[in-house]
Amino acid sequence: MLEREVFGEEAMELFGEQLAAALKNGGVVSLEGNLGMGKTTLVRGVLRGLGYQGPVKSPTYTIVEPYELADAEVYHFDLYRISDAEELEYMGIRDYFKDGALCLVEWAEMGEGVLPRPDLVVHLSLVRHGRAIAIEPKTPYGVETLAAISERLAN
Repeated sequence: MLEREVFGEEAMELFGEQLAAALKNGGVVSLEGNLGMGKTTLVRGVLRGLGYQGPVKSPTYTIVEPYELADAEVYHFDLYRISDAEELEYMGIRDYFKDGALCLVEWAEMGEGVLPRPDLVVHLSLVRHGRAIAIEPKTPYGVETLAAISERLAN
């Protein structure tokens, strides 16, 4: 597990940018934390780190926001408003989770039983005047990715 503390929106975005390099090969990342913890801000940072320069908004009402980048396909999900995981089947959720795609999922617990197992779980919580970030690997690919993230942050 990797643990960090960040203070402010800019620091959260910068942390996301640093994560992006290790996520270039795609994967499934579950973002956990209460409302207002910085999940979408972290996603914005990841997208910036992958070269995206446009606006990044929370897909609270659209469920998913796709980002087609030169070197990556990124899908940002917000499942907060899902009342039954079955709803995800109707929208063709499995089509998004393909090899090489990076899927960043807020409120993944709402899709339990339908979503694939995440490679990484990013836990966000309050700490003093900032946020505590804990990244936990859940698959062998997640272990490799976390090692790459740790190495990148050490330099």
